Amino acid sequence: MPRQGAIVAVLAIAGLASSFMFTLVVPIQSKLPELLNASREDTAWVVTSTLLAAAVMTPIAGRLGDMYGKRRIVLVLLAVMVLGSVIAAASPGIVGVIVGRTLQGAVTGVIPLGISILRDVLHEDRVDAAIALISATLGVGGALGLPISALITERSDWHVLFWVAAALGVIVFVLVLWIVPVSALRTGGRFDYLGTAGLAVGLIGVLLAVSRGNEWGWASPAVLACGLGGVAVLLVWGWYELRIPDPLLDLRVAARRPVLLTNLASIAFGFSLFASNVVYPQLLELPAVAGGFGLSLVAASLVVMPAGLVMMVLSPFSGQLARTVGPKLLLVLGAIALVITYAFTLVFSSEVWQILVANIGIGFGIGFGYAAMPMLIMRSVPQSETGASNGLNALFRSLGTSTAAAVVGAVLATYAIDLDGTPVPGPAGFQASFLLGGAAAVVALVVALFIPRRHAPEERHPSLPE
Repeated sequence: MPRQGAIVAVLAIAGLASSFMFTLVVPIQSKLPELLNASREDTAWVVTSTLLAAAVMTPIAGRLGDMYGKRRIVLVLLAVMVLGSVIAAASPGIVGVIVGRTLQGAVTGVIPLGISILRDVLHEDRVDAAIALISATLGVGGALGLPISALITERSDWHVLFWVAAALGVIVFVLVLWIVPVSALRTGGRFDYLGTAGLAVGLIGVLLAVSRGNEWGWASPAVLACGLGGVAVLLVWGWYELRIPDPLLDLRVAARRPVLLTNLASIAFGFSLFASNVVYPQLLELPAVAGGFGLSLVAASLVVMPAGLVMMVLSPFSGQLARTVGPKLLLVLGAIALVITYAFTLVFSSEVWQILVANIGIGFGIGFGYAAMPMLIMRSVPQSETGASNGLNALFRSLGTSTAAAVVGAVLATYAIDLDGTPVPGPAGFQASFLLGGAAAVVALVVALFIPRRHAPEERHPSLPE
């Protein structure tokens, strides 16, 4: 077997590549209508399609990994990402780009699968630190990827972004195939195709309502149909999952108090993180006459980037701290750091260095929080359920980020001011967004305080040798 350090390094690189997909098109997002000769509402699907694919595929990929081998599913997801990148890179129009971005979104399942692989192949003493590192890639990939994407788009054609993503996917595919061992732990039973379809339909309905509510109108028939219909489908899906012998997701395991509370905290953490991702760059790039700092996209990216760097630097310390005091306290410390950061920003946001300090605070909060969540999950579920359970936790984080994108976007639009005939976010909108991010952090803190310190998982499904 390859050295354990090499396995961790390759899975971390895979996580970075996965999270990079979410900031890939940020530098060209405002120019997409012109580049693709399409309306702004149509080009919004370039982002929405990735979000939907990520939310749907993450829990499904986790279950497939538990049943058919985690490395095998990681390789499949990376291959899908490469295919999507090539399709988008070779496409001159919007349809190909949306198809490519949808396929790219599927690679998000690599991170929870990578965390589950660590539990299978690493020595017990190394697992927590390795989990903290892989979890950090959720923020690091985006923080480092944003300035890289900005530099590429400034100096070359936008298609190059997708060719770079394809090349990155090929490199990671080869590394995983070469370094990461095949896990001998498998879960028996049949794959739940009907449950998979039900989960996909329900999630797409809910996420469409949340992500497109601003454009379609929150009370519009389309949003109400998607949202209420999605919730109804998920309720029926849950009833069905509890009554079959081999469900896609074991909801009885997911309902255990530590798992349920950790997932609820994940929604609040995801909201708090993405609120900062939406607000800080816009504040930095907004013209000075409108109350911003007038920075270029590259300069703004460099101010935001320390959040990701802090997450990476913290990862070994987070793992050691979790082994010493437990992941629950780590989650509590992360929530406290977010509360302090948003409180600081509410008072101090008139200088660039203050925004830089706030991003460092976000890095501490998310670094601790994202490191703690998979540790809490894996201490509370049987080993045969780690892939599906980590995938479900990643789904809850996605719900938080999706909600933040919609709610903060609506707040900034509500408090917009007129700048030469163009509506731009105003100071009141930024302050309200900081309050929302801080409120989500407070919710995360309260939920974290009620998570039990220890929970012994019970093995429900037999583990089959390879």
